[in-house]
Amino acid sequence: MEQLQIFSPATVANVSCGFDAMGFALDQLGDEMTFRKTSEKGTVVITKIEGAKLPYDAQKNAASFVALKMLEDAQADFGLELEIVKKYKPGSGLGSSAASSAGSAYAVNQFLNGTYTTLELVKFAMLGEELACGSPIADNVSAAVYGGFVLIRSYDPLEIVSIPTPDDLYVTVLHPQIELKTEDGRNVLPKKIPLKDAVKQWSNVGGLISGLYTSDYGLMGRSLEDIIVEPARKLFIPHFDAVKEAAIASGAVGAGISGSGPSIFALSKGKDQAQKTAHFMDEVYKNKGIEYNIYVSSIGKQGTRIIQP
Repeated sequence: MEQLQIFSPATVANVSCGFDAMGFALDQLGDEMTFRKTSEKGTVVITKIEGAKLPYDAQKNAASFVALKMLEDAQADFGLELEIVKKYKPGSGLGSSAASSAGSAYAVNQFLNGTYTTLELVKFAMLGEELACGSPIADNVSAAVYGGFVLIRSYDPLEIVSIPTPDDLYVTVLHPQIELKTEDGRNVLPKKIPLKDAVKQWSNVGGLISGLYTSDYGLMGRSLEDIIVEPARKLFIPHFDAVKEAAIASGAVGAGISGSGPSIFALSKGKDQAQKTAHFMDEVYKNKGIEYNIYVSSIGKQGTRIIQP
């Protein structure tokens, strides 16, 4: 194989109650990356970046950095050229750096004939997240690599659990065109949490996972509640409360902050409801003087995948 083109999905992390421990992939939104094999052993050269201002320096770009680490670890006798086409902005709260990191890990493993396991790909992708965001967090990258819903049951040792996803579960995302850095979003988090709040949050995570397993949308909706992180982060997102209220009023299962923001996600049963929710969210944001995009997508059960060999 001399060339490979892949799709790496956008992701929603935390999913309200599952801070740093849950995430899911979108199916209709993500980045495209093209890799070409070269004879320059162990090198990675970025030849094109579209859709975002990202570094061409291989040591500073999450995608190329992951590729370098994998080639070094595998003692590969080849190098790679890389093109990145970003379909949504960095700082969106939709796992932009994770799409780059996970896509690179997946693609390089194809050139290495599947040397690494899926879990090992997440570990490599986490190196890209650490470079881009300052923390080796697994929620976005694991969702991008595994697809569907994931639970990070443990970070040490790393353990990822795939959660079944109902076929008719859709997500609507409103993405204000403002940038919030993950680092900044983490700096505002509370340092101490009352035990009663922690218990409620744990219970919500269990309820959400149970709802996904049983396709119990009512249980999912009651569990999509974040009493710890959302109150601190929503202050950075213009009109967050109004958008969330509108989404739920439209009939959505529930809504919350995607990752560290500014994107706002809402889960719905069925595509028609998800599109109705998009209309209600749009009504809040239009004429507010803030540029924004709205996406409607099914859950990306396959995750990162080959577009063209």
